[in-house]
Amino acid sequence: MPVTTSLLPLAAAADTSWTIEPGAILMILILGGLYLPRWWRVRRTNGPLAAPIWRLLSFLIGLVSLAAALLSPIDVLAEQSFTFHMAQHMLLLDLVPIFCILGLNKILLRPATRRLQALERSLGQLMNPWVAVVLYIVAMWAWHVPAAYDAALENATVHVLEHVCFLSVGFLYWWQLLSPIRSRFRSGAMGPLVYMVSTKVGVGLLGILLTFAPNPLYSYYEVREGIFGLSAGVDQQIGGELMALEQTIVMGIALAYLLFRAIEQSEREQERREALEDRAEEQLS
Repeated sequence: MPVTTSLLPLAAAADTSWTIEPGAILMILILGGLYLPRWWRVRRTNGPLAAPIWRLLSFLIGLVSLAAALLSPIDVLAEQSFTFHMAQHMLLLDLVPIFCILGLNKILLRPATRRLQALERSLGQLMNPWVAVVLYIVAMWAWHVPAAYDAALENATVHVLEHVCFLSVGFLYWWQLLSPIRSRFRSGAMGPLVYMVSTKVGVGLLGILLTFAPNPLYSYYEVREGIFGLSAGVDQQIGGELMALEQTIVMGIALAYLLFRAIEQSEREQERREALEDRAEEQLS
């Protein structure tokens, strides 16, 4: 007698639809509308060195990263998978701020420099680099508390608040390191090194917890069928590993960039000092 078996699906079908979010679309259009004409005017008036192509490309990559986080299928997949939710967090916290800030320099920012400096003064200790470190670490830990994490996925308003928090903290954190206006660190390369290493340790502990937790932490994913054949536990483990990998790569590249910039600035200052000494010797002779 033949035996018939019913094959159950190994995983739920992933929803890869795009998100139509008017607020996110408007924000991207406003940022692009402010930046692109300014970049073009500076390049036409001051030349390619004042507004290089790589600055433009960097800012555009920042906007594309923002669209990827909030409008692309990553946003919908984040509701189905912890790994994609982690990818969304990394985009908002790191890649969007980094590329947008790298798209700026003193000349491009000149119309807004005084306002930015006034804003920084009004924010007081909030602009202290070590406050940014604490806020970055606290934001990561707080939004990964199971109650807060599940609430963000179940409530649209809380989810928007989470995104605003990550974007704000990300820009505050990376502005300390990459601001084209002035350096926030007075201890040369050691300041940025300690700044990033302390952040890496604080966030790394969360990554270890997520990767090696014996059970899934988020009930939201446990009651849903996993996509791509991933159980809630394996999905959480991959997400924790993704956090650790992304932090290592981004922090490493950022540190190399800052060291290169510090060496370049040191060489320029040395050249200025030598030029002043030469001028002084000429006057004496």
